[in-house]
Amino acid sequence: MFTHDQIWRGIDRLAAHAQTSPSGLARRAGLDSTTFNPSKRVSADGSKLRWPSTESLTKALSAANLGFADFAALVSGEGRTQSLPALDLADGDRAAAFDAVGLPTGASWRRVPFPDLGTSEAFALTVEGEAMLPLYRPGDRLIIAPDDKPRRGDRVMVKTRDGEICGWELGRSTVQDVVLKPLNPAGPERIVKLVEIAWIARIVWASQ
Repeated sequence: MFTHDQIWRGIDRLAAHAQTSPSGLARRAGLDSTTFNPSKRVSADGSKLRWPSTESLTKALSAANLGFADFAALVSGEGRTQSLPALDLADGDRAAAFDAVGLPTGASWRRVPFPDLGTSEAFALTVEGEAMLPLYRPGDRLIIAPDDKPRRGDRVMVKTRDGEICGWELGRSTVQDVVLKPLNPAGPERIVKLVEIAWIARIVWASQ
C-alpha cells in the first residue's frame, strides 16, 4: 500500500522524468496547471489529505509516455533507468552518426539517463530548426525506438539517403513507396520511394 507522501513524490519524479515541473506536466496532460501543485495536496486548513484522481494520473502518465508499472516503480523509488545515446541534430556529421540500419555509431554521440524502455536500441535526438513545428520545437528531445515497428498513424523519424533527418506522421505504404504526412497540418504530404529512404523509426517520447 502506497502512502499519500509516496504517491505525490511519485508524481514529482514523473515530472522530473518528463523533464518538466509538476505544473508543466499538468499542462502537458491537458489539466489545470495547479493540479499537481503542493497546495493541492492537502486541504486549505491542512486537516485533510488530498489525493490525485485516477483521471489526472492517467492523463499525466500518457503525457509522460510511461505505464502504471513504471509509475509504481517511481513511487517506490525503484524506477529503473538506462543510458541512451544522444545526438543534437545540429552537431556532428549526420552521415557518420548512423550505421546502415539506423543505429547510432561514431564519436558524435553522448549518453543521457532515461527510464528503462526495455530495449538496447533506443536513442535520443534533440530537434533543430523549425521543420517539425508546431508539434516539436527546437531544443525538444525525441526518443527514437528503431526496434518498435511503426504503423500507419505513428509519428516517425525518417532519414533519407541524401542525409535529411526529419519527423513525420506515417501514412500508407506499399512495396515501392510510403506517404509521409507533415507534423504541421498546413504542410504538403510527401510520397517517397522506399529506395530513397535509409531508415524509418518510431518516435516513442518527446520532452516539450
